[in-house]
Amino acid sequence: MSIVPWAITCFTVIAIYYLDRWENRYVKSIFDWVPAILLAYILPALISYTFGFDFSQDSLHDYSKEFFIPLTIVAVMASLSLGQLKAIGFKPILVFVAGSFFIALFPVVFILGFPETELVLKTFAQNGFWKGIPPIVGSWIGGSTSQLVLKELVECPEGIFLSVLVMDNILVNLWTILMFQTIKKSRRLNVFFRIRDKIIPEEIRESSGKPLSWWITLVLLLLTVLLSNLFLEMFVAKVIVLSVVGLILGNFIAKWNFGFSLKLGGVLILIVMAILGLKLRFDVIGFDGTFFWFLVIWLLGHFVFMMVIAKLLNVNLAWVPIASMANVGGIATAPAVTAAYQKKWMPHAIVLAILSMATGTFWGMLTIYLLGQHFA
Repeated sequence: MSIVPWAITCFTVIAIYYLDRWENRYVKSIFDWVPAILLAYILPALISYTFGFDFSQDSLHDYSKEFFIPLTIVAVMASLSLGQLKAIGFKPILVFVAGSFFIALFPVVFILGFPETELVLKTFAQNGFWKGIPPIVGSWIGGSTSQLVLKELVECPEGIFLSVLVMDNILVNLWTILMFQTIKKSRRLNVFFRIRDKIIPEEIRESSGKPLSWWITLVLLLLTVLLSNLFLEMFVAKVIVLSVVGLILGNFIAKWNFGFSLKLGGVLILIVMAILGLKLRFDVIGFDGTFFWFLVIWLLGHFVFMMVIAKLLNVNLAWVPIASMANVGGIATAPAVTAAYQKKWMPHAIVLAILSMATGTFWGMLTIYLLGQHFA
């Protein structure tokens, strides 16, 4: 086993981790438009290409699938507090779930409704871009963790995956700007659509007392992964079991360290993406303009559908951009957008974003199953 791919991975993760936290306006401006997750994927590929390395078949990839990805799953799932989720209220959560529902099922409905279009016959079927749909579902609902897991489950080619990452990054940045503007106008929208929701969500209370030590938390997460590798062979089975066990750890162990679990998950995502980047070859990249416009329609439909659900539920329309950013943007952008309307709701946006991270993989697995019925 060569030490070089390990060295490239470590260098990438350390460099991206500290650059992302460097308080320099020029560096910050780069990460505002090109997220750490994308740079962590491209940098190892650039290093390999520059020095003529080929680590696409290195044993490090097997190690990632057996250890790093499972550990990422259980860490992220263990960061969701069901007690905090209850404070948001069922109507905002229903709006959020409606957004996830549309993201997961719209591609399937479109393909079944328009099976003879060039998009379906050429872009999806012939060019293989249908395998890029589940990673998009994972990104928009669950974030990077779900995106990585679903990429492995659907066996998305590296060239298509990079194309999906680039298109996804462009759309998410533009969508964040649009949601900032939308939430600022939510009071006018409430008046226009005659929404009279005056309900204020409960305050989310942090658990009192000292949380579980970080090293005990880490040992429990590691033990969970080792046991899953010992008793489970199928990757899909591991994903399901580790997700359930993660929720149990986070919600049934007293003083669970939610903060450490979330931070660990963030670092592990960078590690997994850096390892995946060792597989990437720039000569197989494909950018399809038709697929990009399909993503635009998909994302706009997601927003319109949530607006309809919010109107039916008579819930404050500010929850629509909040829920959309919890889905599409994630734990960083959701509270930022929320602050433009009501800073007291920022903790609720964070909890919704964590809920998104916890459920994205399962929505994507449903999408894979339904798409597989058509393209198999």
